[in-house]
Amino acid sequence: MIRNIAFDFGGVLFDLDYEGAIETFKKIGLADAEQRLDRYHQRGVFELLESGCITPDAFREELGKMCGRALTHDEVMSAWLGYVGAPVDEAKLAMLDALRAEGYRTFLLSNTNPFVQAWAESPQFSKAGRPLSDYLEKCYCSYEVGIMKPDPAIFEYMLKDAAIAPTETLFLDDSPANIAAASDLGIQTLLVEKNGDWRAAVRQRL
Repeated sequence: MIRNIAFDFGGVLFDLDYEGAIETFKKIGLADAEQRLDRYHQRGVFELLESGCITPDAFREELGKMCGRALTHDEVMSAWLGYVGAPVDEAKLAMLDALRAEGYRTFLLSNTNPFVQAWAESPQFSKAGRPLSDYLEKCYCSYEVGIMKPDPAIFEYMLKDAAIAPTETLFLDDSPANIAAASDLGIQTLLVEKNGDWRAAVRQRL
């Protein structure tokens, strides 16, 4: 029986716009943004940020070197928010509320960074002015945990910290590699279409 549901963030809870991010990073001066950014798993200094190995200020300085000029925090923030393709689907958020009301424990398990998460934890996240954490019991972010998916350790961290059983936990992600890693640990999984509507599929599994 499923008692817990863990969600990926980009591409699952909000629409991920890779091309939009390419444009916003180019706008601040990152000419080779296509080579620097990734759809699923960041590399280089971007991975260091999302794995918690460097601070936001250190990232801003390194990104500035790539862009050939000093960058402000707001410029870096606006570049990262290029990944946010559209307003968050209120129907998905309503389902998160419904699942919690029905007694399911709900979590975020995401490769993300402080810039995107600052937006997620602001009133701008939803039309209702509610931050992401309002809809979930707890958020497990790669930069805070210090581990990135698909490393099995981040799944093990969530299971231990939340005191939940893998066989009673459903994990949603749009990355086959992340789904495979979770499945290998005995977690029930649902591979969803990027930016798709997963609500009916979740209901079928509950």
